[in-house]
Amino acid sequence: MAKSSITPSAEFYYDKSNLKWIVLTVSLIISIASIYYTDILIDQLKDRERQQIELFAKALEYTANQPLESETYFFVTDQILFQNNSIPTLLITENGKINGVKNIDIDSSQSQVSINKQLYNELEEMRATYEPIEIQLRDDKNDEIYGIQYVYYKNSFLLTQLMYYPYIQLSVIAIFGFIAFMTFNYSKAAEQNRVWVGLAKETAHQLGTPISSLMAWVEYFKDKATMEEKELISELDKDIHKLQIITERFSNIGSVPVLSEENIEIIIRNTIEYLKPRISRKVNMHVEAISPNIDAIVNPPLFEWVIENLCKNAVDAMGGVGELNISILRGSDYRVLVDISDTGKGIPKSKIKQIFTPGFTTKKRGWGLGLTLAKRIIEVYHDGKIFVKSSEENKGTTFRIILRTES
Repeated sequence: MAKSSITPSAEFYYDKSNLKWIVLTVSLIISIASIYYTDILIDQLKDRERQQIELFAKALEYTANQPLESETYFFVTDQILFQNNSIPTLLITENGKINGVKNIDIDSSQSQVSINKQLYNELEEMRATYEPIEIQLRDDKNDEIYGIQYVYYKNSFLLTQLMYYPYIQLSVIAIFGFIAFMTFNYSKAAEQNRVWVGLAKETAHQLGTPISSLMAWVEYFKDKATMEEKELISELDKDIHKLQIITERFSNIGSVPVLSEENIEIIIRNTIEYLKPRISRKVNMHVEAISPNIDAIVNPPLFEWVIENLCKNAVDAMGGVGELNISILRGSDYRVLVDISDTGKGIPKSKIKQIFTPGFTTKKRGWGLGLTLAKRIIEVYHDGKIFVKSSEENKGTTFRIILRTES
């Protein structure tokens, strides 16, 4: 229904949109860099803890094969074995029995069965985490191996904390970022609403004086006009009436509009009858209701405004030549569907999401606010929906409006 072009008047909006993507990209880069750097630190700590456990295992193996009275024995136990006070470790025999426990919190008030269950659960977790380190027990006389034990371990509490830290950090940042983003959007929307309301009401106020003057002039010319001129004056009178409706529409922006159940077909046909003499005669306009007396809850002046906007956009998209069809049908769940289809140039898929954005326009002198206002009127004031149902380049576009009904 519209060509996909953006005028300079829209640059401000799209610059802000681009800024959001830049901020998001920078945030993602920082997040990835943080996780990557933390992973490097984690790998280094894992290597360091592995070296500590290997040293611990060698110390166990050494002490197991040394006389108890040896000075070296006491040095190894004091300086190496007892220094491991952070890495959870289990010493397991060839038969799978637990022969030693270190740095695992055990509640001594539990029964031995519960303690064993806890330790074997720890053992299963350790087996799933790292390969064990083998300890060979040798006879001090002939140096033959008479037994094998295994040292199992898992990450220390500090390393575990470090592994989860970046995700916790990023989660907190994301939560604060989301709150800040929502606050910014809310304040931005509130500011836009104030601008919309101020602009609309000022426009209505400004239109009041020339409309009153035009009404007086029309009444003056009615008394002096010939029959042919009276037909022209009748059309002028319709335009003045239309200006009054437009003024009323602008006055309703920012206020809570009065909604009532109305016959949608009648409203649309009246709008089309007004538009026909004021658009190209090469555009054929048709209105079809699937069933008679289809009512919906609307504010007639505001809903007419939406239909006018969509129809004028369709005429522009068709270059003043083509077919414009409006279908009205009942939907499920107390809904009324209005489809407006044209045979125009269509909308590229990449631009469909942008057409309701303030500033998006296809006209060299357009402000890009028509569809934005239409969306606001339907979705904010009528609690309905408006969207592009389908569009194909060089074949046409169909807009769908969904309205509420009481029955």
